Amino acid sequence: MSDKAELKPPDRTIIDGVSTAGGSHCETTALGVLLRHAGLDLSEPMLFGLGSGLSFIYWDSKQQELPFLGGRVKPFVLAQNLTQRLGLELRVQETTSARKAWDQVRSSIDDGIPVGLQLDSHDLEYFGSRVHFAGHVVAVYGYDAERAYLVDTAQQGGAVSTSLESLARARAARGPMSARHRSFTVKVAVPNMDGGHLIPAIISAITACAEDFLTPAIANLGNRGIRTAAKRVHSWFDRVEDPGRNLTVIATLMERAGTGGALFRNLYRDFLTECHGLLEGRPGADLVEQGRDLFAESALLWTSVAELIEKAGASGSPDHLAKASQLLDDIATIETSAMTALGSLTKSGPDHSPRRS
Repeated sequence: MSDKAELKPPDRTIIDGVSTAGGSHCETTALGVLLRHAGLDLSEPMLFGLGSGLSFIYWDSKQQELPFLGGRVKPFVLAQNLTQRLGLELRVQETTSARKAWDQVRSSIDDGIPVGLQLDSHDLEYFGSRVHFAGHVVAVYGYDAERAYLVDTAQQGGAVSTSLESLARARAARGPMSARHRSFTVKVAVPNMDGGHLIPAIISAITACAEDFLTPAIANLGNRGIRTAAKRVHSWFDRVEDPGRNLTVIATLMERAGTGGALFRNLYRDFLTECHGLLEGRPGADLVEQGRDLFAESALLWTSVAELIEKAGASGSPDHLAKASQLLDDIATIETSAMTALGSLTKSGPDHSPRRS
């Protein structure tokens, strides 16, 4: 019997009580679904920050149609960071067999456990744009003979469904950022952690993120990567085939394609705001506040950069790209200052013990 024939189970199974409200970003949306069902309810910015999700990459090669500006760590690294930092059990399964891959997911759903999937968004029937991105993440919480029931970002509809055939194609995709039918579940040993219990994980997450950002291995990553982008953006009219279309795509990917706006800086700003509230009255709170204020400033500039890139495509004027370059240099300076302050958080000697009431 073929793999395709095995992808049509006879029964309908929907897990009760699953939160299907979509978030801003795919991986944190899926993680939120899995964790809330397991008894741990954290905000999306907190999930993003605890996973040390913020980063930067400027990537361009002859094989790419467009230069790529990314604002987060590689797909699934966030989930690994988060679960390790909180002491959660992350069970990951990968296989080359579509039949085995679906059997693994179906078995978990039959046991009442929602599953995270990494796949290519191009093949999902509900997806708003037909662009290949194999680092997309969704949560699946049910199936019937024809369809799988998923939770995706709010932008894509939150509670959505796609045919089992399309899901199989999406999971089997190959290319950049793809995985071998990757699925994952999360087990929470201590549900409903309070703010005091989160503080050691928060400090670790912030300082690790800062160190990676400030000491990138190559000039395309972290604060050095932003400087690289500032230098390269001038040449984009010569680099892309159709500036009117291509520059609009770049701007859209930065601002509206599941980044939470401002290339994930809005999410990190909100994470630091929440952390400041938890650390209030403790050593280190001032450093978190300083970092938060600087990322709030850089977030506004990232949105302005995206707008300038889009205007450059619409008008054909390189002046907008020159202004974008200047802002990128400003952003590199601001975010270097922010991460330098946040990276010194452990030196302030914060008290990790919960406060007494």
